[in-house]
Amino acid sequence: MGAPLAERLRPRTLDDYVGQKHLVGPGAVLRKMIDSGRISSFILWGPPGVGKTTLAQIIAHKLETPFYTLSAVTSGVKEVREVIEKARNNRFFSQASPILFIDEIHRFSKSQQDSLLGAVEQGTVTLIGATTENPSFEVIRPLLSRCQLYVLKSLSKDDLLELLHRAIEKDVVLKAKRVELQETDAMLRYSGGDARKLLNILELVVEADGTDHVVVTDKVVAERLQQNPLAYDKGGEMHYDIISAFIKSIRGSDPDAALYWLARMIEGGEDPAFIARRLVISASEDVGLANPNALLLANAAFDAVMKIGWPEGRIPLAEATVYLAASPKSNSAYMGVNDALQLVRRTGNLPVPLHLRNAPTRLMKDLGYGKDYKYAHDYQGHFVEQQFLPGEIQGERLWHAQENAAESKLHDRMVRLWGERYKD
Repeated sequence: MGAPLAERLRPRTLDDYVGQKHLVGPGAVLRKMIDSGRISSFILWGPPGVGKTTLAQIIAHKLETPFYTLSAVTSGVKEVREVIEKARNNRFFSQASPILFIDEIHRFSKSQQDSLLGAVEQGTVTLIGATTENPSFEVIRPLLSRCQLYVLKSLSKDDLLELLHRAIEKDVVLKAKRVELQETDAMLRYSGGDARKLLNILELVVEADGTDHVVVTDKVVAERLQQNPLAYDKGGEMHYDIISAFIKSIRGSDPDAALYWLARMIEGGEDPAFIARRLVISASEDVGLANPNALLLANAAFDAVMKIGWPEGRIPLAEATVYLAASPKSNSAYMGVNDALQLVRRTGNLPVPLHLRNAPTRLMKDLGYGKDYKYAHDYQGHFVEQQFLPGEIQGERLWHAQENAAESKLHDRMVRLWGERYKD
């Protein structure tokens, strides 16, 4: 069997590359770097099918430098070290550093990422990482600090239409079929901004037709995908559209819908750790203080899935999904920390009040560090009113209780302790 359509159409130059004009358009940051002939290590962050791998290959071709590829799914520390040694041996004095492209770098463990640090820092390799996950959470800080971060966007409607027309006009196989695009809305909707998914859908529709004149309509696309709904989405790619529906169903307190979207992800080959992480986030962000047990259960489900794997891992995921969806909801903690971050950015590094400071030395004690601090446990009810915020923002309110049984108890206690300050 020949290469799939998405591979046959993979662009070889920046002029053929579709989308990401903010990075590779005329005068854009990556375009300038590539045209200069020298690049520094960087990480490409964006949803699936927007050209991360293709961009890395184009850069290597343009710079005429050795190009090594590792997949974080199948490679360990041993493979990383072997590739680095190869790169070191293939380096010539006047030549740019070989490029090491790591797909799904967010799946690398800390030790695997640590094994890259020296080679990146010394210039043995120029690292290009690709990730669908936020690098701030998934890439270790020392490695992240040595790399630029570039964010890739989902392809626009115009980008996707350009790809479709290029496919039917330039691909040898499709040209022989005489493909006519009467309607494209369904293909664009199902693709969700993913070029690979779009071309896979087109190929599926054309191959299923069996004639020499294929007319593509929204109805035909919908029928083909209903017959084989996962045919265009194999390989465990991140389904941002489905995970969004999953989280919104939990937030909207609909266990049936949440279970449906969970099943869609399981059938589509989604990474169970990805689902489990999203459940932990939802337990904190959407259920929050309305039912603090939600975070405990979500975290336990994550732990269980990591221990038992598939297919039994679907059961704790389903248990956590139903529990979160059926729980009362509150985002007061989520809103509170966001408001606190805004306050910090607005007011800067305000000094810690003297009575709250640590005083490990005699000099600090002489300077008044810790003086007049009141130890709460020395007072009735383990509480005594005193100032905890910097003086410049004393009286700021950041946490606002929401209407649910669990938070009402917390709010009532705050009113008893602090009086007017916590009366909303």
